[in-house]
Amino acid sequence: MRRSRLALTYEKAGVSIEEGDRFVNRIRKAVRSTYKPGVLGDIGAFGAFYDARFKSFRSPVLVSSVDGVGTKLMVAQTMRRYDTVGQDLVNHCVNDILACGAKPLYFLDYYAAGKLDAGTAAQVIEGFAKACRENGCALIGGETAEMPGLYGEGEYDLAGMIVGVVEKSRIVDGRRIKKGDVLIGLPSTGLHTNGYSLARAALFPRYATTQHLEELGCTVGDALLAVHRSYLSAIQPLLQRFDVRGLSHITGGGIVGNTMRIMPKGRSLRIDWESWERPPIFTLIQQAGDVPEEDMRRTCNLGIGLIAIVPEVQADGVLAFLKRKKEVPCCIGEVV
Repeated sequence: MRRSRLALTYEKAGVSIEEGDRFVNRIRKAVRSTYKPGVLGDIGAFGAFYDARFKSFRSPVLVSSVDGVGTKLMVAQTMRRYDTVGQDLVNHCVNDILACGAKPLYFLDYYAAGKLDAGTAAQVIEGFAKACRENGCALIGGETAEMPGLYGEGEYDLAGMIVGVVEKSRIVDGRRIKKGDVLIGLPSTGLHTNGYSLARAALFPRYATTQHLEELGCTVGDALLAVHRSYLSAIQPLLQRFDVRGLSHITGGGIVGNTMRIMPKGRSLRIDWESWERPPIFTLIQQAGDVPEEDMRRTCNLGIGLIAIVPEVQADGVLAFLKRKKEVPCCIGEVV
């Protein structure tokens, strides 16, 4: 039987298996660079394996979280910068389980595009691997999906899932928070991964991503793509030395919205909004969009990326400890 010249193939439908194979071969070294003793198996299996014997734990509890990068991806895609958003996603997930007292074990990613470009996708995955190495976390598995028609040219989406472990008796959940406890904030590197829909609506009618602004000290795009930092290296040793009663990762919902998630019934917050200096990107967004102050507070971290809640008698010691770790902490309020 003669094959019709109009015969439809998977590649003609928009999916290239060969490009997928090139992508896997390109990322293999980066992924393996994150492996640690608990990882069993190798890239390419149908499932990822991790040895669940935690010899240094008496009663280990697994902590998991899943998240995305939101519309920060649209800024990255506009700038054709692919090496930072993977770091954003890993660090975001690390901070989420850190807020429960957990340290990361492994991370899995999901990468979807309308048309897979091995070079672009590899840069994203290499960002995952870089952040995983920095956080002592294995990039244990992932999924790559090519879906023509669902995503436009040059568009892609990301999601990630992390699993960590904490000793049951060391879980940080806010239950012991008391009136008078002090809120100690650690600085963010910018918007992190939240508030980008507001930022884009406010900024892009007036500014280009490539526009350099003196008040930012960089381009608008560079300020928006500043990598969401991880707080693991500062907070894990803090948990071993001080009575940290609560940790709040400041994401969508702002300082109050996120910190109230861990407040016991009958407790609230008194925030001193003048106790730290806001990064200029937030002032630019507010002025460009004429955004009400209340909406800025409800949407953005405003320069505080993580909050530790500690007894008042330990506040000075915590501040001194964090400063020795080269952090720039500040007291931003109290529990009332």
